[in-house]
Amino acid sequence: MDYGQLEDYILRHIDAESDYLKALYRDTHVKLLRPRMASGHLQGRMLKMFVQMIRPRQVLEIGTYSGYSALCLAEGLEEGALLHTFEINDEQEDFTRPWLEQSPYADKIRFYIGDAMKLLPDMGITFDLAFIDGDKRKYTEYYEMVMGMLSPGGYIIADNTLWDGHVLEQPRPADLQTIGIKKFNDLIAADPRVEKVILPLRDGLTIIRKK
Repeated sequence: MDYGQLEDYILRHIDAESDYLKALYRDTHVKLLRPRMASGHLQGRMLKMFVQMIRPRQVLEIGTYSGYSALCLAEGLEEGALLHTFEINDEQEDFTRPWLEQSPYADKIRFYIGDAMKLLPDMGITFDLAFIDGDKRKYTEYYEMVMGMLSPGGYIIADNTLWDGHVLEQPRPADLQTIGIKKFNDLIAADPRVEKVILPLRDGLTIIRKK
């Protein structure tokens, strides 16, 4: 099977991304070092649909990067709902903030530069949905923190949980990202507080529901 052709087929048979998102995706590839980190067309449409299905009032995103996933999450929000998105890399702000603030969903987005682990505990917000896409070495820490802020029946979506297939390998001691993802996956698999499923979409997407 030609997976490139299959992906092209899928993209021709789902909702189109907006011209604004297309422009952001292009700009991400031209100006940023790791453009593959952006969610892209298929995952973006899925994130929007998840939001429409779950109908959250408060959404958390850890790892804004270029803002593509944030815009897709915000696109699905109902009136009065908010997305709080955190980016730890302050060098990212000059690229990302204008794309968020000039978007059609600017009034639904709160963009924070800083460490979510330090900023979130003092905010006192209960979230209905969280999208975790930050530092892979800290996934278990993010998870435990978010679980304490998540409403009963709330959802966590974790990105990159198959990590290009490296989860099947024995990682080198220095490969802390793969070690972090594997530790996270093992933790979720054994956690009786949640229901979970891994979707083999792009680099792996784990859907977690708090009981």
